[in-house]
Amino acid sequence: MLTSTALVLLMTPGLAFFYGGMTRAKSVLNMMMMSWVAIITVTIVWVLWGDSLSFSPGNGFIGGFGYLGEQGMVNSASRVAGIPDLVFSAFQLTFAVITVALISGAIADRAKIGPWAVFTVLWATLVYFPVAHWVWGGGWLSSLGIEDFAGGTVVHVNAGSAGLALALVLGKRRGFGKDPMRPHNLPLVLLGAGLLWFGWFGFNAGSELAANGTAALAFMNTQIATAAAAGGWLLVERYRDGKPTALGVASGAVAGLVAITPACAFIAPWAAIVLGLLAGVICCYAIGLKHKLGFDDSLDVVGVHLAGGAFGALSLGFLAAYPLLDGQRKGLFYGGGIEQLGVQALGPVVVGLYSFTVAWILAKIIDKTMGFRVSAEDEVMGVDVAQHAESAYELGDIQPGHTIGAGADSLPTAAIARETEPASKVH
Repeated sequence: MLTSTALVLLMTPGLAFFYGGMTRAKSVLNMMMMSWVAIITVTIVWVLWGDSLSFSPGNGFIGGFGYLGEQGMVNSASRVAGIPDLVFSAFQLTFAVITVALISGAIADRAKIGPWAVFTVLWATLVYFPVAHWVWGGGWLSSLGIEDFAGGTVVHVNAGSAGLALALVLGKRRGFGKDPMRPHNLPLVLLGAGLLWFGWFGFNAGSELAANGTAALAFMNTQIATAAAAGGWLLVERYRDGKPTALGVASGAVAGLVAITPACAFIAPWAAIVLGLLAGVICCYAIGLKHKLGFDDSLDVVGVHLAGGAFGALSLGFLAAYPLLDGQRKGLFYGGGIEQLGVQALGPVVVGLYSFTVAWILAKIIDKTMGFRVSAEDEVMGVDVAQHAESAYELGDIQPGHTIGAGADSLPTAAIARETEPASKVH
């Protein structure tokens, strides 16, 4: 469990590489910093009250106050047989961290770091901790028999819905739909995807909380579905666009990881191939929704995490074959009834609506009080310089008339005033 915990924590720096490579060069540090900020803030609030609200005995909607500040945890092992309580808490902490960090990809290139830090604390407290209790802490969805082994609903639907809300509140990036906004560093994207894939074995197999056959099934299914999804995404690109891409293989792998997360310990290995292929195809098409519906989800959090997590959760209503706990039911393809399918549909819908609503309200309040989005001038200049007074790539001193930032998206300093519009137009 210590190893699994470390693997899951590694996923958040891996996500920083994945997201950072996908942004433009002038905002890569800000993007990566948002993941690091999530590690800082969520760790602190988890220890103070998050573990308690998620897993301390309470009611169907929220946990109690028995674990505030992790009091009494040293040398105790009362929650999971054979596992110290602090190890279990640390493992669950890493899930909370990565969930919050995932949201940041929806608002790349345009968010202030301070308001983001405030949002991470409030959203984790009001959304993630209660939802974790609903599904994993003995809450009302758990009592209905929902199957979510490692977080398709708790992590991915939750984060994807919040990302959509933030994208709507902050508005589109300048030039969205008109200017090229290609990833500035695809090797970083592939490195990040590889670290996510590696860490995800701790995410999924570790969720069994034991080294046994179920953990082995979760491990194997994670590998199978991820490979199949990466292949499915490439097939779509090849026959739709003519060329399979490096960005596509990385995105497809992440889509497979997302979709298999709730199902990894409940389905047969052959079914993991089917689930992965479908996830790659579905998510590849889902990322185009932002252009059709007119919202700017910068790094496809909605298309990959919301769509992929919901698909993975729903798939258990058909493919679940290995019930592990009393009260869990098999899917339709294995003789189960329609009831489990209904529960698997209910979970993502309720969690998605709750997360979206609370995130939208929080983002609106923060935007009105602190200002969530950078100014138009700072967005043109680059969020890295504006928010952190540094840049990812030092290619020489900036002189009058030279470009600010690196990459094809940079603008001459003389053009900043000409290209800058009032902040009201940005929104």
